Parts: sequence; C-alpha cells; structure tokens
Amino acid sequence: MFSNYLIGLREGLEASLVVCILIAYLVKTGRKDALRPIWIGIGIAIAIAMGFGCALEFGSQELTFQAQEALGGSLSVVAVGLVTWMVFWMRRTARHLKSELHGKLDAALALGTGALVATAFLAVGREGLETALFVWASVHAASDGTPRPLVGVALGLATAVLLGWLFYRGALKINLAKFFTWTGGMLVVVAAGVLAYGFHDLQEAGWIPGLTDLAFDISGAIPPDSWYGTLLKGVFNFQPDPTVLQVTVWALYLVPVLALFLSPVGFASGKGKVKEPDEKGTQPSAASQA
Repeated sequence: MFSNYLIGLREGLEASLVVCILIAYLVKTGRKDALRPIWIGIGIAIAIAMGFGCALEFGSQELTFQAQEALGGSLSVVAVGLVTWMVFWMRRTARHLKSELHGKLDAALALGTGALVATAFLAVGREGLETALFVWASVHAASDGTPRPLVGVALGLATAVLLGWLFYRGALKINLAKFFTWTGGMLVVVAAGVLAYGFHDLQEAGWIPGLTDLAFDISGAIPPDSWYGTLLKGVFNFQPDPTVLQVTVWALYLVPVLALFLSPVGFASGKGKVKEPDEKGTQPSAASQA
C-alpha cells in the first residue's frame, strides 16, 4: 500500500504543481477568462487517464492466463522505463518548469481557446497516462486480492491535491528539490520491484525460460500471508521465492540507476542542476512565483 501511496503522491504532486503554475500565471496576468479552457483541458486529461487505467484493468481480464501474464510483464517493463525517465527528467529540468509552462501558455493565449485546452491537456495528460500505467503495473505486481493498493493510490493523490492547494495559497513552503530527489529515489526502489515482477510474469507466460530456477526460497521464514510478508510485498514488491532472473534484473536495475540518480555528476553544472528555490531552501507560493 505504501508504494502505491508514494506513486500517487509523487505523480499527483507533479500534476498539481503544473496546474498551480498555469492558474497562478493567468490570475496574476489578469486573464481569468482563460481559466475555463484550462480546467476543461485538465478534466479531459484526467478522464483519459482514468479511461486508460480502466481499459488496462478490465481489458486484461478477458485474456487467457498466458496472455494476461505476457501483457502484465510487457507493460511493467514499459512502465518502469517511463517512470525512470520521469524521475531523471524532473530532477534535470525542475528549475525550468515554470518558465517553460509560462512560455507555452503565452503562445496558447495568442492562439485562442482551443490552444489553451490543448496546453492544459498536454501538460497534465502526460503525467496522468504515466501514472495510470505505472499504478496498474504496481497494483498488478502487488495485488493480493484486496483493494489496499488502490486505496494507497487514492490517498496519495488526495494528499497531492491538498499539498498543491496549500502550495498555491502560500500556506505551505517545501523544498521541492529535496522532495523530488527523495521521492524519486524511493520510486526507483519501487520500480526495481515492479521490473523484477514483470520479468516473472514473462516467465509465467512462457516468453522467458527459468521459471523453476529459484535464487532462494525463504517462504518458511517470511510467509507471504504474514503481516511482515505483506508489508514487504506492499512496499518493495518483495517475493520470498524469486527466480534467478528476477534477482539479477532487480540488482542490475537498482544499483546503477539509484547510484546515478543520487550522484551529483551530471547535475552539478547549470545544464542539469536543480536550483534551490531560495536561500532557505523553501519554495514560495505559486501565486507569488507567477
């Protein structure tokens, strides 16, 4: 449940910040008349993301077991690729996000209502589709027949919306650079578990051999149905009896990706460093930034 809460919080807060920047800029520049197209674009983006998630969930139920495992494994690999790109992209370009959105919004204001709808849709829609895919892959990997994974996602998104609103109102000051670094690092750990389980799905689908080659089996020490086994699976997608391929994939992804993400190399120069928002390391309100 925690891993899915983290996904909902991290992805939801990114989308919330985008919305705050767009709305604050329009309010400060006296273009409140353009708020309606922005909300329409945001609503369309949310609806498509939810529809995409529902299509993945209910569409996969009509497939055979092998086809379900093949689909789940393939989409898990794709989801991990997207979330990895996303955490690196956010760390690299966070300081330019506001000016980039302002530039796109100025161009859209000059073109008219349709361009405003498209700008809001594209700004939020990408986050929504990435979230839907990664949440589906994570829930598929950690599902134990209970609604807890989806509850975690819902709570994470609700927290993100609340934080976004407080951020916009100026009631909350957070160090966004540190926030996205820490949550990005935790998401890399979650992604490693999703990737390992995705390869297990591909093994169950018969696409990759080695399903019976277990790296170890500690089911006796950590029963999957125990509270601590459930906790480990919910947080890290831990499996007490992984295959050799799962352990190999997990290690080959987690160690270099996490080391590169946390390393200052590549982020020390002006090309990629996330600039601290102010001298105290806190982020001013969205309204004052716009």
